[in-house]
Amino acid sequence: MPRPLVVGNGRLLINFDDRLHMRDFYYPYVGQLNHVGGHFSKLGVWVQGRFSWVDENGWDRKLGYGRQSLVTDVHAHHEHLGLSLYIEDGVHQRDPIYLKKVRVRNHSSEAREVRLFFNHDFSLNETEVGDTAVFDPMLRTVYHYKRNVYIMINGSTREGGIDQFSTGIKRFNYAEGTWRDAEDGLLSGNPIAQGSVDSTVSFRLMLQPLEEKTMSYWMCVGESYEAVKALNQYVLDSDPERLLSRVAVYWQRWVNKEQRDFADLPADVVDLYKTSLLLVRTQIDQNGAILAANDSDILQYNRDHYSYMWPRDGALIASAMAQAGYTGVVAPFFRFCAEALNNEGYLLHKYNPDGSVGSSWHPYIVDGEVQLPIQEDETALVLHALWEQYKSGKQIEDCQALYPTLVRPAARFLLEYIQTDLQLPKPSYDLWEERRGIFTFTSATVFAGLKAAARFAQLFGDDRRYKRYDEGAERIRSAMLKHLYDPEIGRFLRGIYIRPNGKIEKDFTVESSLFALFALDVLPADDPRVISTMEAVKRSLRVDTEVGGFARYQGDYYFRKSHDTAKVPGNPWIICTLWVADWEIATAKSREELEEPKRRLSWVVRHALQSGVLSEQLDPYTGAPVSVAPLTWSHATYVATVLRYLEKVKELR
Repeated sequence: MPRPLVVGNGRLLINFDDRLHMRDFYYPYVGQLNHVGGHFSKLGVWVQGRFSWVDENGWDRKLGYGRQSLVTDVHAHHEHLGLSLYIEDGVHQRDPIYLKKVRVRNHSSEAREVRLFFNHDFSLNETEVGDTAVFDPMLRTVYHYKRNVYIMINGSTREGGIDQFSTGIKRFNYAEGTWRDAEDGLLSGNPIAQGSVDSTVSFRLMLQPLEEKTMSYWMCVGESYEAVKALNQYVLDSDPERLLSRVAVYWQRWVNKEQRDFADLPADVVDLYKTSLLLVRTQIDQNGAILAANDSDILQYNRDHYSYMWPRDGALIASAMAQAGYTGVVAPFFRFCAEALNNEGYLLHKYNPDGSVGSSWHPYIVDGEVQLPIQEDETALVLHALWEQYKSGKQIEDCQALYPTLVRPAARFLLEYIQTDLQLPKPSYDLWEERRGIFTFTSATVFAGLKAAARFAQLFGDDRRYKRYDEGAERIRSAMLKHLYDPEIGRFLRGIYIRPNGKIEKDFTVESSLFALFALDVLPADDPRVISTMEAVKRSLRVDTEVGGFARYQGDYYFRKSHDTAKVPGNPWIICTLWVADWEIATAKSREELEEPKRRLSWVVRHALQSGVLSEQLDPYTGAPVSVAPLTWSHATYVATVLRYLEKVKELR
């Protein structure tokens, strides 16, 4: 399931699995229209009459990225073939061009011909119906097209361009595809195929004993034949190998644009911080959507995916990126939210990257009662994140433009969507989208959202609204202390439920999201009520295995790997473990007290994939990734925790 290699530029996103299959190919939006859709586009090698796909067991594969770059650094070695492949993949930083460089090393004492085969299993616009794959003899390229999507494939070696090609039928009437045609080292040369089709091309290298040679390969993507033809010519004119080197340099400059003192953090912690910034960038569409994850293998489990923009995830990710100095990258997110905000001032469950409303399981009616199918924290956190954006970048013009279109209507909704007898937000779904009630986390986000709105009102001299928003926030804080803190157990509740008879039922479940009490400034981190709550989180949610980490909440069943709830209250989550580290950082009074959260950052490093990709959660016994990877929220939370650590070090100095 994980996607350990991800390359993209905000228009084109490509994912590879651990056997080097291209599994996802998103265009023209990050996360929308997957033209591979989880099928397998793969690389093969023929040498001295022997053929092998690089996904086979004879290959030893090492997957990673070039240092501080979004260009991959992959090594694949086959002992019996006597070959090594050194592979670099990248997407042009501006245009929808995928570039690949393969260095082939001949470990034999004989001169040998090596043929590289590239198979393309596309389903354009997410359906296999009506595709065309065609060889273009004028350009000596192969391209696939349907309606407004064209993908042109080309490449070069010292010996020339595309040497062999074939197009054919796949997954229809027992046809497997042209990848089968490749396995004798010869392609049939079929020039066109229509319907459910694939294509394969090959390139030729003549290698002397122990010699190494390089080949280049690329795909150009566009809305028309003329568009991809022009991009193909641009690659040829620029020299594909030099173009890929420029891509690497761009991302190295991008990730190092902020000069930062990383204090005493280990080098591998710093490396993952920079990798996380780069990976988060790949998941942000140029039009503003910040995608939760784009690992299409999740479809196996529930026939839906994570390729949506959840406003909550997006807001927390945008906040972290703004604090890291990337306000320009996430500024379109707030414009996206302003356009998505409905007339009543709230945001819905989730959105597609093009701005349309995403799928949902929240109903409008339950047991005859009409309800808003929302998670109110999603609206509130966008306002909070916008203020963090302003603090980091001081882009007052952008915020002024969003004040009447986003801040004021959302704040009005937060003020009005109140359970008047309690002075808490009305029931809505929790941040995990599993239950409906009045939750400590949601209430904390509404408090923070109104405080952010009040600060904007004050910034723009809107004194009347400043007072209204600020007083509304303070009423919620007071109500939280009255109704959501339980003095008998000495900590905050997860939440409360209003039953049909009007009675209030308390939810005593210990939950990691209670970190919001201090993270969103409802109370100081060293307030005794916060301390007792967070100590309960550490005590009750610790995963008592060699893997360690912290669960979401007691009895978490999502992708559950253990029924021993005494030792494993739930699978360990990256973000929940980092929330514990955030509290330890916030309450640290000395450098010595920062050792534990520093160890938690190293724990995250140990449980990243070889490439640095972070999953959503881990198997509590093996540490293997569970659910999607990369999860954008995991990487952004890691970035935010590193920044909190560095700020605390600075404060203690």
